[in-house]
Amino acid sequence: MTIVLTSDAIREFWDQGFLVIPQICTPQEVDRLCDVYDRLFAQRVGWQKGDFFDFAGPDTPESPPVLPQLLDPSRYEPSLKKIAFRTNALAIARQLLGPSAELVFEHAMLKPPRIGAETPWHQDEAFYPIYTNYQSITFWMPLQPVDRLNGCMEFIAGSHAGPVLPHRRINNDPRLHGLEVYGADVSQAVSCPLPAGGATVHHCRTLHHAGPNLSEGPRRAYSLGFGVRSRAFTLRTEFPWNAVRTSARDQRADEAQGAIRRYMSHLRKTARAILR
Repeated sequence: MTIVLTSDAIREFWDQGFLVIPQICTPQEVDRLCDVYDRLFAQRVGWQKGDFFDFAGPDTPESPPVLPQLLDPSRYEPSLKKIAFRTNALAIARQLLGPSAELVFEHAMLKPPRIGAETPWHQDEAFYPIYTNYQSITFWMPLQPVDRLNGCMEFIAGSHAGPVLPHRRINNDPRLHGLEVYGADVSQAVSCPLPAGGATVHHCRTLHHAGPNLSEGPRRAYSLGFGVRSRAFTLRTEFPWNAVRTSARDQRADEAQGAIRRYMSHLRKTARAILR
């Protein structure tokens, strides 16, 4: 399945900051992805590294996650690198951004039945760390039909044309990983229900939100981000809400990175001793 956007669709994306794609992969692939999702989330793969975490909850082993997410799921399931969703999303990204567009991030999201938490209004660029060298667009694909009952995407049209707005941790709680915008007018939200295997694509500055999952089934979604990398940094200063890393997920990730640095330092010292 090759998806070619019309000139009107490309114009709509750049005018509105988002676009709805009715189908981006096959029902058969969606079924396979559901099986992969259920296994990865049941195993909580990547928890120790901070790749698996609760976006909206305290993110501790004893707390059932209300909005679990998994960064870089293809690291734990390499077959995800060969799916049609990735191929089609890359093709569309290059139509929107140019031939140099490449994958810059991916993550999987799950909202458990009846307790899956709201994803607060935010802009993706608010999560960028200092020295990021791209601006991204994000493809969001549900693995089951979505509407406002189980948390479809909602957008504020045209918000991508403005600046990154002030954000804070959810409920202003420094223990939580997720961010929420404050002081923004979201009264004109556009709701985007989708079938399984459909998708939305939005700009990194487009304000967006997804409600809680009040349904009897899980709400699974897969996101892929694409950008064009540049030699110049697109973000030269740290956003103040990212300057202090206090969530449990941040602490696990920092500890994992510290362990890697210590291990690499040990290898270098060992190599120097052997070469003497």
